[in-house]
Amino acid sequence: MAVETLKDIMNYAAEHYSAQDAFRYKVGKEIEARTYADLKRDSMAVSRMVEAFRMKGKHIALIGTTSYSWIASYFGITNSGSVAVPIDVQLPAAAICEQLDRADVEMLIFDEIRADVALAVESACPKIKHIISMQGTMEGVRSLGVLMEENLGEFDAAIEPDQLCTILFTSGTTGKSKGVMLSHRNLSDNATMLDLKIPSGTVTLSLLPINHVYCLTMDIIKGLYIGVISCINDSIMRVARNMKLFQPELVLMVPLVIESIYKKLRDVDPAIPKPLVAKEVFGGKLHTICSGGAYLDPDYYDKFAEYGITILQGYGMTECSPVISTNLPWDNRKGSVGKLMPNLEAKVVDDELWVKGSSVMMGYYKMPKETAETLQDGWLKTGDLAYLDADNYVYITGRRKNLIILANGENVSPEELENELSRSDLVKEILVREKDKVIEAEIFPDMEYAEKQGIQDVRAALQNLIDEFNKDMPVYKRIYSLIVRETEFEKTSAKKIKRF
Repeated sequence: MAVETLKDIMNYAAEHYSAQDAFRYKVGKEIEARTYADLKRDSMAVSRMVEAFRMKGKHIALIGTTSYSWIASYFGITNSGSVAVPIDVQLPAAAICEQLDRADVEMLIFDEIRADVALAVESACPKIKHIISMQGTMEGVRSLGVLMEENLGEFDAAIEPDQLCTILFTSGTTGKSKGVMLSHRNLSDNATMLDLKIPSGTVTLSLLPINHVYCLTMDIIKGLYIGVISCINDSIMRVARNMKLFQPELVLMVPLVIESIYKKLRDVDPAIPKPLVAKEVFGGKLHTICSGGAYLDPDYYDKFAEYGITILQGYGMTECSPVISTNLPWDNRKGSVGKLMPNLEAKVVDDELWVKGSSVMMGYYKMPKETAETLQDGWLKTGDLAYLDADNYVYITGRRKNLIILANGENVSPEELENELSRSDLVKEILVREKDKVIEAEIFPDMEYAEKQGIQDVRAALQNLIDEFNKDMPVYKRIYSLIVRETEFEKTSAKKIKRF
């Protein structure tokens, strides 16, 4: 069958993996499961609920952490022909209300961990006509579970591949968030165009925020298409415990998490064989980590290989649904961010990577100026400085908008300097920028590492690191100013440092 919409993916998954577990998650101390057949039934109940509220075709927001209710609601919304608007659960209520208003949301389904939002929208968001709780314990608020029971039954709506499916707000490191409009074809093509040869029944653990397209497309949509058993991590504080509980074979991670995990692996008694350490930390079955969302030092490929784990680095952006390129299990090229997706073509214009194809967004919602700046004749200007090799493997060298333009006309990519200095265990987080016509590095040191190594003067150690770094750099790339931070940098919910 042709797979061109999320409804097609749901139907394909229910037909091929009907009785198999689609999701596993904890309720108290017990593990519960829902099959692929359950998910189709429950998502159709949500679609019928949407139709009963006369919200079919409208914009419907979802706020919450990853949960089965969130996922069933998302497919129920999109497969009814309506537009799903996932919202970052970590945002302040005022910022959430601003996004709900900008996205023309008329219905809200929320997790009661953000009960404050449900209360705020009553006065701040006059467009919203219906508010529904995933738990159903708030007085005066309709219960999603009850409404789904009331609306059980078959549902089918005509969905066009190129109609608007979802609006996802970017969590950009600079500037105002933009509502990225993605069609059914954008998401379904991105999820299905590349066969990574992951067998059905593979157990995964979903760790990333579900309102981000990396998690939504790769963990959830692609996961359904290939028939994985997706286990839901209930807290970032319980990742280690849940690894042992669910014993995943594959996980998606961002570099910050990968780096943090490696530090724990590194600190284990070196006398213990590394495969035994990996078994204890990861549950015994993990063999692959897919990395995305930011740059990962290629040295981690080798570091994790010592523990029997393969890292596949990929690259993408919300505006491309999101995957632009990924390394392959059978052709994993260290230093690259992978091979261009088969449904995309690419070119480099003035050192900037441009891509074109069926995963490229429809545009930014109600932001024609920003859309015109980013899309040109169907080409998406990624903003990333890059080059491609003869086999269409992509190598990223920096961000165009972050470039430091020095008085002598030289261009410096701060990411290049940050990546090199981050190789030191003493550097936990770093931001490089221009200040007063010189290059400055602001560093948040790893104080736990400094203590273990007996480093008493951390500032002097960091300055020595920079001095050694400068020796191998041309004059215009040298760092002349150092700031040592006492607290972590402010980050987006995708764990990227905000650049101001």
